[in-house]
Amino acid sequence: MLAKRKSEKPGYRSRRLFFLCLTVLLATTMLLRSASAQQKISGTVFFDYTFYLSKNGPITTSPPDNPNFKNNFMQFRRVYFRYDNKINDMISFRLTLDGDNLKATDASGKPDDKFRPYLKHMYLQINKLIPDADIKIGMADTITFKLAEDRWGYRSVAKTLLDGYKDITGKDIDATSADLGISLSGKIVRQLRYGIMLSSGEGYTRPEKDKHKKLSSFLQLIPVAGVSVVGYVDYEKQDVGASAFTYKGDLYLEFIPGLTIGTEYFIYRNDKNLTDGQRYDRSGLSVFGRYQLIKEKLNLFARFDRYEPNNLLSGDEISLIIAGLDWSPLHSSFRLQPNVWVYDYKAPLKKNDVIFNLTFLMSF
Repeated sequence: MLAKRKSEKPGYRSRRLFFLCLTVLLATTMLLRSASAQQKISGTVFFDYTFYLSKNGPITTSPPDNPNFKNNFMQFRRVYFRYDNKINDMISFRLTLDGDNLKATDASGKPDDKFRPYLKHMYLQINKLIPDADIKIGMADTITFKLAEDRWGYRSVAKTLLDGYKDITGKDIDATSADLGISLSGKIVRQLRYGIMLSSGEGYTRPEKDKHKKLSSFLQLIPVAGVSVVGYVDYEKQDVGASAFTYKGDLYLEFIPGLTIGTEYFIYRNDKNLTDGQRYDRSGLSVFGRYQLIKEKLNLFARFDRYEPNNLLSGDEISLIIAGLDWSPLHSSFRLQPNVWVYDYKAPLKKNDVIFNLTFLMSF
């Protein structure tokens, strides 16, 4: 061995060391590339230019004491920044920051309307621990309307029925898109899927204020390909002698290529909602559809919603029609979505509101 080493030509060891270092460097680079491939940073922005086409509805009428009333304006309605890390085949992590105007004041009392981020998601997802199922622990998506939102597909234009109920009616129901808790979702067989979640019930914007928890569950039946029937219920104790329930039924039709049709109907019952000592229900119906005209380029979408803020009162119902185009002129990461909203009020003294939005959706 010594003789062999003595016979090595000058520089042989240095060349061997160089190639060894190069091999280690390449292997390390490959490992780092492999690790980084499990991590993903993404973002989504919803930006609107809004113009009021009507001038005599409750939303679009200029108040007499507000000469600076905005009948057209621009706004960043949503900004999401997301970090995903797939640690291995069983464990992954997600963190999502959302953005909104805080509507606060500074120390001097001056309005401070800066667009600020806040926490929307921060959860650990565990797969394969239970066959054909995943577990989420932390601040995660609720199971209340996730299936409907995926079928509607236009969160950039409008929230789904339950998610946007308070925005339309001004009346509160217990529904939120994310909450702190633990959820389990999966499938029993291909035709039967399920979800169950135990959460704080406060949503992602407020800390838990009491000891009561919210229990949610759904069953999804797929009798034939392209047809889904979903039943959902949640329960939360409000205080002594008072409880709240949400009942929801969905139907999705997706058997025609390029066409999705969906319906949602819900009833919200809260023992604390009383009129003259009698409990009233809040409810709503949504029918929506989207159709692909040109693949990855141009879609049509439309939706009809009906809101009932109090089933013991007459004349408080609201109907809403949304229709528009989804156009991707350059790339799917940039979309133009012109859309029109028409509010119809059952109250005879309320005129319709007609609103145009030019929505910009940007994602990466």
